[in-house]
Amino acid sequence: MSQQTEGMDIKKQVLATGIRVGTQVKTKFMIPFITRASPEGLYMLDLDITLEKIKTAAKFINRLGTDNLIVCSGRQYAEMPIEKFCDTLGSKKLLRRFMPGTLTNPSLPYYIEPKLVLISDPQVDEQAIIEATNAGIPIIGIANTDNITSNLDVIIPANNRGRKALATVYWLLVRQVLIERGELNENEPMKEAIDDFETKITEEEIE
Repeated sequence: MSQQTEGMDIKKQVLATGIRVGTQVKTKFMIPFITRASPEGLYMLDLDITLEKIKTAAKFINRLGTDNLIVCSGRQYAEMPIEKFCDTLGSKKLLRRFMPGTLTNPSLPYYIEPKLVLISDPQVDEQAIIEATNAGIPIIGIANTDNITSNLDVIIPANNRGRKALATVYWLLVRQVLIERGELNENEPMKEAIDDFETKITEEEIE
C-alpha cells in the first residue's frame, strides 16, 4: 500500500468519528484551522491540518521522550484515551482536577518536573497551562474552534468534547509516535482500534 493510499485510509477511518466537528463559536486563534461552517452552524476543522499537527506533536514528544511527558485532562471523556496513551507509551497521567503547585511548588509531595505537557482542552486544563507556562515547560494542546490557545506551543485542532473524537486524537498520536520511533510502519495497522481508546458510558449515565 502506498503512503498516499494509507493516508486516504486513515482519513476515511477518522472522518466518521467527529474529530473535525467544532462548536458554534470561533476564536481568532482557531480561524486558521477552520474550513467552513456546517448547515447546523458548527464550524468545521481542517482534517489535513489536524493530521499534520499530530505529526508535529509526535516528533516533539519523541524528541523529549515519552517518559518526560505528562498528559492532563479534567474532562471525563478524555480519561480512557489518556489511560491507553500512557499505558502504551510510558507517560504519566494526571486526570480530573489538576492540583495547584504540581509543576511549580517543589515542597509539595506531588510536585513533578516533566519536560513536556499534553492537555486535552485549554479551558478545562487552564491550571496545567498556567503552571507549565510559569515553569517554562512546552505545551501541546488539543483545541476546539472556541478555545484560546495563546500559551500552547503546538496546537492540535480537533473536537475535544466528543468521546469518539477524543479517542481518535489520542489513538492517532500513539500511532504517529510509534511510526516516528520506527516501531510501526506507515501502512501497518495498530494493535488496538479507536474503539479501544474510547471512554465507555455506563447505563446510569445514559438514563
